[in-house]
Amino acid sequence: MIAETGPAVVNIRTEQLVRRRSSPFFGFGDSFFDDFFSQFGSSRLYRTQSLGSGAIIDPRGYLLTNAHVVDKASRIYVALLGETQEREATLVGSDPALDLAVIKVETEQPLPSLRLGRSDDLLLGETVIAIGNPLGLENSVTTGVISAPRRRLPDGGGGLSIFIQTDALINPGNSGGPLINIEGKLIGINTAIAQQAQGIGFAIPINVAKRVAFDLINHGRVRPAYAGILAGEISRSMAKARGAGGALVNEVDLGSPAAKAGVQVADVILELDGVQIDTASEYTSLLRTYPPGSLLALKILRGTEVEQIQVQLSALPDGYALHYLDRFFGLTVDDSQRGVEVRAVRQGSAAARIEIRPGDLIAELEGEKISTLTDLTRLLEGQIGRLPLRFLVVRANRGYLLELP
Repeated sequence: MIAETGPAVVNIRTEQLVRRRSSPFFGFGDSFFDDFFSQFGSSRLYRTQSLGSGAIIDPRGYLLTNAHVVDKASRIYVALLGETQEREATLVGSDPALDLAVIKVETEQPLPSLRLGRSDDLLLGETVIAIGNPLGLENSVTTGVISAPRRRLPDGGGGLSIFIQTDALINPGNSGGPLINIEGKLIGINTAIAQQAQGIGFAIPINVAKRVAFDLINHGRVRPAYAGILAGEISRSMAKARGAGGALVNEVDLGSPAAKAGVQVADVILELDGVQIDTASEYTSLLRTYPPGSLLALKILRGTEVEQIQVQLSALPDGYALHYLDRFFGLTVDDSQRGVEVRAVRQGSAAARIEIRPGDLIAELEGEKISTLTDLTRLLEGQIGRLPLRFLVVRANRGYLLELP
């Protein structure tokens, strides 16, 4: 089975150009002085390299890996098993929030590819195999079992992600490599290890990964799903009384999937497809992992009664991202000759509280450059419900890093 799957696992090497200043007074032995004096040094470009792994999922040359492996790379190289020369790859697209990316190598002949499995029927204790290239050692194989098929973990942005937890050894160089079952089917993309514990690794479930890959290959971006629920946090008194959290339904868009399913304002979302929800950010981050057309099972609290409601998701409506920016943060923007310009800031809004002003330019969102309203819309669609939002705002030729809310 390894002989069959091994050729579809690749080593990824990336190069990145980084501008750094060298300190003329380096050597004090104190990081404070090194950091302080480095601002007076000369600026130089340095070429850095990093390693990761990837899985061929399409014989036409499409590979699935982690976004953090390739996102900031100026050049991407792929080494296929048995080939002595690397191939250069191009980035098809990525979803940093889900830490997934698709890259492509040109090929005249079909490449060996992995068969895609399922991650919604995994069993506790099921045997799994992690393949990758730690330290550039190609096709290193470790085995283990599934320790938890749906491990609930914070995503670093106030939200929640669901991972496959395994005790198969996953090293940093395995990032982006496949987690396969005993049938040789791809069930996850290795992504992280617990730094303070041995035998604990995590993989992104293939049901999420293949949805992202399909969208990136066929549409160039991940198409967000839409329920039509604007969720907020429940009060501390309610959380204390219940002994648990939840996501409070603040608004339900008219004619939305949630409205059609019977979700009402003041409902509290307790679970999404059996996963406990403690905060609004957890609800919105989990929603991001589902494609349009999915049928969601919501467990809600209405008054004192617990109910089950099924919501069939649709595609995010055109223009919803800018509507979200205005509705949640009080920020109205538009294209201008100078770039994406702030047209209005609603009094008392989150944008007003951090002193965004009309005439400011939105230059970056989450480190990604913004030149047009289309750029901002595309990036916002991937960040809906994820807090805080980090902007680079330009005012009078000076840049300001600001966070919403």
